[in-house]
Amino acid sequence: MCPPRSELRGRRWRSRAMVLVAVLSASLTVGVPASVARPSDADVLVVRLLAINDLHGSLQPPKGARAQVSRADGPATDAGGAAYLAAYVDQLRGQAPNSLLYAVGDSWGASPIESALFHDEPTVKLLDAMGVDAASVGTHELDEGFAEFRRMQTGGCHAVDGCEFQPEFAGAQFPLLAANMTFRDGTPAALPFAVDYVDGVPVGVIGVMPADAASKVSTDGVEGLEFGDELAAIDRAAATLDFLGVRAIVVLLHRGDEPAAGGPNSCDVEQGPARTIATRATPQVDVIFTADSHNQYNCTVSDPAGSPRPMMQAASHGRMVSVVDVTLDRATGEVDRERTQAFNQIVTHDIPPDPQAAQLTERATEQSAEVARRPVGRITADITRDATRGGESTLGDMIADAQLEAARGRGAQIALTNPGGVRADLTYTADGTVTFGDAYQVQPFANTVEVRTLTGSQLKDVLEQQFQTLADGSTTELILAPSSTLTYRIDRAAPPASRVTDLRIDGTPVAPDGRYRVAVNKFLADGGDGFTALRGGTEPASAGTDLDALTRYLEARPVVTPPTPNRISTAPPS
Repeated sequence: MCPPRSELRGRRWRSRAMVLVAVLSASLTVGVPASVARPSDADVLVVRLLAINDLHGSLQPPKGARAQVSRADGPATDAGGAAYLAAYVDQLRGQAPNSLLYAVGDSWGASPIESALFHDEPTVKLLDAMGVDAASVGTHELDEGFAEFRRMQTGGCHAVDGCEFQPEFAGAQFPLLAANMTFRDGTPAALPFAVDYVDGVPVGVIGVMPADAASKVSTDGVEGLEFGDELAAIDRAAATLDFLGVRAIVVLLHRGDEPAAGGPNSCDVEQGPARTIATRATPQVDVIFTADSHNQYNCTVSDPAGSPRPMMQAASHGRMVSVVDVTLDRATGEVDRERTQAFNQIVTHDIPPDPQAAQLTERATEQSAEVARRPVGRITADITRDATRGGESTLGDMIADAQLEAARGRGAQIALTNPGGVRADLTYTADGTVTFGDAYQVQPFANTVEVRTLTGSQLKDVLEQQFQTLADGSTTELILAPSSTLTYRIDRAAPPASRVTDLRIDGTPVAPDGRYRVAVNKFLADGGDGFTALRGGTEPASAGTDLDALTRYLEARPVVTPPTPNRISTAPPS
């Protein structure tokens, strides 16, 4: 069972006091302590570390493909839901005398309507009830800006909507950590780490955001903030913890790798940003929980000193819990790496749900039901994010068409939308009805649709930025969904800046010096996801929100058929 709330509050206040001392000592650097003789079992303390990641306010069990988790010993299974997640956390804690629970970022943001309608206060209440000890900051915690992020930590009613879910909002009763998020003058914008005492032995936890967080969040969300190098932040915070006598150190890293295949405890993960950080971070770090890629893996990597440590991720949306059992020397606080054990637990639906979490979910669902259940249209079949070889999806294309339709009055000729802004599939039900809640899950950000004038050369530059070169020299691909008025061809084998050819609008070739009105969401218009060429657009105009565009598109038609994703052609593989 979870420890009493009074105990948790006391422990957290001690943690925050320790953090204040640590910040004052942040310039100090120390080495790795000398090894000591292995203690007997009577002199050790076993601590179970639990972690969830990328919950995204998922109180109800996820739907469609997002609900599935692959298993090592059988077919994929449905998983997730707050009531089952809380039940599994309680069960996993009940199996160990000492435990700590962490959340590795994106705990809320891009949430279903039953959480988002109340500015994610129900999700914070869930995490409090589950006894979360600390959470790192992801990118979506900043979707509504720093002031709202601060409110989620310290409490108080929303500045515009007030307290709609409950009369008061106390804020998260656990620290939100980001060691590499600062204001522009270098002042920390969040606590870098926290310390929990487990039977008198300190366990430190460091939160780290992506260094490129500014490109993943709207400019309004990160205004006045800067994000430093992840490795430098980890090493600096770990050195401070070590100076303060904390030898057991956990990192909550909001970076994830892909692809990942196989069961929950496989490690089919290619070299990526998470693995790079996990292998290079100071040997003072004993465990690394990752997030952001929504994958599942259970890996053991070697630190710079050659010692093994786990690097894990637990899928997303509450479908899994990462579990690491560490053995600490009571006298020194050191972790015996050889005795560390780790596994990922799928949150299946074959155990009794937690009644408190079930009641919270039911309350949030009922309070949002009138809005969520309103029909907005009908579809003939699933409209999904599944990508073709060209990178298109039926849902992405439909959303681009909807945004173009909404922006025609502002002169728009084409529309483009990013796959990261499309958060869920539209799943066909018995009569094909699509509700406002369904549409909200697809487009939860309420980004404004912005129209800009680009030259033909600028438009080509935007499309060339779909292929971005990373720091290690590799290329990542992020294909924007085009409206039906835009067609072109991509050749992945061509040199950079020449992969896009035969660019046409309404069948007419695009002239380099021609002027074209392009509709995109505000996140893209501000250069999000690396599409900096869009910042050069002129003659700005707004055309409502992306959610309004989608719902009006559905409402304007008796029924919607999935579009054929044939707007991007591809050269044969070389």
